[in-house]
Amino acid sequence: MGYTKEDIIRIVREEGTQFIRMQFTDIFGQLKNVAITASQIERAVNNEIALDGSSIEGFVRIHESDQYLYPDLDTFVILPWNVTQGKVARMICDVYNPDGTPFIGDPRGTLKRVLKKAADMGYSFNVGPECEFFLFQLDENGKPTTRTGDEAGYFDLGPLDHGESTRREICLALEEMGFEIEASHHECAQGQHEIDFKYADALRAADNIMTFKLTVKSIAQKNGLHATFMPKPLYGVAGSGMHTNMSLFDREGRNVFFDPSGDKKLSGECYSFIAGLLAHIKGMCVLTNPLVNSYKRLVPGYEAPCYIAWSAGNRSALIRIPSARGQATRVELRSPDPSCNPYLEIAACLAAGLDGIEKGMTPPPEITENIYLMEKAERRQRGIHSLPATLREAVDCFVADPLIREAMGEHVTQQYIEGKLREWEAYQTRVSNWEIERYLVVY
Repeated sequence: MGYTKEDIIRIVREEGTQFIRMQFTDIFGQLKNVAITASQIERAVNNEIALDGSSIEGFVRIHESDQYLYPDLDTFVILPWNVTQGKVARMICDVYNPDGTPFIGDPRGTLKRVLKKAADMGYSFNVGPECEFFLFQLDENGKPTTRTGDEAGYFDLGPLDHGESTRREICLALEEMGFEIEASHHECAQGQHEIDFKYADALRAADNIMTFKLTVKSIAQKNGLHATFMPKPLYGVAGSGMHTNMSLFDREGRNVFFDPSGDKKLSGECYSFIAGLLAHIKGMCVLTNPLVNSYKRLVPGYEAPCYIAWSAGNRSALIRIPSARGQATRVELRSPDPSCNPYLEIAACLAAGLDGIEKGMTPPPEITENIYLMEKAERRQRGIHSLPATLREAVDCFVADPLIREAMGEHVTQQYIEGKLREWEAYQTRVSNWEIERYLVVY
């Protein structure tokens, strides 16, 4: 959009905006904000809004807690819901140290560093996410349940799809904020929905994912529903994924992955990018699938990939190459889920793909058969390995991958590992409903 400081000050005053949310994201993908009144807008656009970093998960220690929010002026937008209570705007911010240097633990800064490496190699990176989510009913106390009140299936419409009106309202709100909505539909599980928006440069795509999640949750809540991006909220049905479509462009604006004379019309760089993703997918899995619950989605039988393979059309493969060619040529990674921190997820994908290009990696042969139907011995014979089966295993794979650790930086790596090990320990020691139902009476 190309806003200046003066543009934003003027719009805030002309629109009667009462609050501005200075948003940023912690390393575990939680959206945070410092809310200011319109009287503070000059200070905000001049990078003078401070926060206490010691209170943010994975940020800094208490004795080095002062940090500052530097807003990306192009992310200024007035949020189009609850406007009757006074207009609220937001700006997405980078986190800086008091000496004016970028904070090394800011996930948005992590992505910017990997994007700079791509730019130095002559590439820009475009990303198109496919975000799935569930809409659940609330109980009489306003607490979320796992009831959907919905009997619809894949691509069904009302009256079976009771979330249709909320989904439509979400799409319209997103378009008002500048999104280009390409498709929205009911997914295969009851209460499950998907909204696809147009690809963007990687930084804007990550910003858009965070904005998308906030919008979905806010409008669902306004309509008396609870939206969740939890990967697997219901046993026995498909979980929610965030398929990530990626493409590299050169300085002349050409899609680097397309080669009209190449095998399947894909370039050597595209094959090397795929090989890099496959080589590092275990190491990045804790970033693409960050929860204990994530690994209950990555199981056979529910369309989510759990085997490390690629294909031009086979949806049981981890990486799929959609049929479009020319400028629309792209690589689709199907394992990520929407609970991930998109800045770290996209940074890891790019770092892995660039490593494949730098080293001239070659991917293994394409797998065209349904991998779910293969016997374990056949998968082993064909060199098809599995993704990590638990969060703990994924942490170990992250620790063992120096390239992905380097892409994240020492601070994010250390804080992320510590946080995920605490999460795993809490899960391991918690007595679940399954254990009570299974053992309490029998033993």
